[in-house]
Amino acid sequence: MNIWAKMMTALRGGVNEAGEAIVDSQALRILDQEVRDASEGLKLSKDSLAEIIARQKLAEQKVAGLQKKVEEHEAYAVKALDKSDEALALEVAGKIADFENQLKQEQESVQAYAANADKLRAAIKQTEQNLKRLKQQVDTVKATDNVQRAQAAVAERHSGSNSKMRTAMDSLERIKERQELKSAQMAAASELAQEDSDVSLQAKLEAAGIASSGASAADVLERLKNKKA
Repeated sequence: MNIWAKMMTALRGGVNEAGEAIVDSQALRILDQEVRDASEGLKLSKDSLAEIIARQKLAEQKVAGLQKKVEEHEAYAVKALDKSDEALALEVAGKIADFENQLKQEQESVQAYAANADKLRAAIKQTEQNLKRLKQQVDTVKATDNVQRAQAAVAERHSGSNSKMRTAMDSLERIKERQELKSAQMAAASELAQEDSDVSLQAKLEAAGIASSGASAADVLERLKNKKA
């Protein structure tokens, strides 16, 4: 497989994934439309059944009319024979034959319409049951989806609250750290001020001859001479 074929395969894969993503995101909307399509198909089937039944009734009316004509013309033929009018009886018999042929066709039509109506009734009944179950399942799916959406919203809010809580805790820790640093700085400044005060006081005492500034080399040498003596 060359590079162009691989690129085309990858492109088709990407298009397929994008299409699946769109279908998934619109799943409930698509499902609702499919249910509406099924309901519309059921309605059309019922309309077709009504038309078949109407045609069956018309065919049955024609059958009844033709049967009546056959009976009437049979009576005419008998009367013609009673009058020994063979030609007229034959003509009437021909007419009866035409009626009987039409009657046979109409009877076949009635049977065909009845059979089709029975099949369509059974199909409609099954479709109604399936559609009812489908709608119940759709309602269940929608209820589950609503619950999951609510749970997701709660989880998102909880996650956001936790995030905000962590941010607040971080801010609190930073404030406390700054306060501790400020306190340490103030303590250090106080200590430095005290040290400066102590140094100043020591200098004043030394200047007044009250306090010694510390041992000198001469003092140390004198102490050593006294020790030796």
